Amino acid sequence: MKCPLCSYPDSRVLDSRPTQEGTSIKRRRECISCGKRFNTYEVVDTVPIAVIKRDGRREFFDKHKLARGIKIACQKRAVDADAIALSIEQELMNAIITEITSTDIGEMVLTRLKECDIVAYIRFASIYRDFKDIDSFTAELKALSKKPKKKLPTNREEK
Repeated sequence: MKCPLCSYPDSRVLDSRPTQEGTSIKRRRECISCGKRFNTYEVVDTVPIAVIKRDGRREFFDKHKLARGIKIACQKRAVDADAIALSIEQELMNAIITEITSTDIGEMVLTRLKECDIVAYIRFASIYRDFKDIDSFTAELKALSKKPKKKLPTNREEK
């Protein structure tokens, strides 16, 4: 690491610590030439994922924007929207893809919501699938009621 004072190209690490968020490492360094001490931060370099919208536009994947949309559907429900958004982000990063359609992301959200909370699933699906009338909404409800129900624990249940 180049010294910010004398520009000497080498330094030694005195101390390394993870930051509070756990997303980077703070290193305390000392220049071998002038003895000046300085801090550096090491972060993982990720490849940005482009989301292809329905109208053909492209924008970078934003976990916070995704979490906001999920939170609206999960309002007053015992569902951790941030955890769902984080799991989707991790799945996308692990897949090592550079582009994904917004439709695919929406289906990933629906799959996770269907597993944990049917009400949140219906709320999200009503916006995402853009139900035009009561018949399309009723058809989705009927499709859900045909499948076997499984009870999942929630944060509100007491043991």
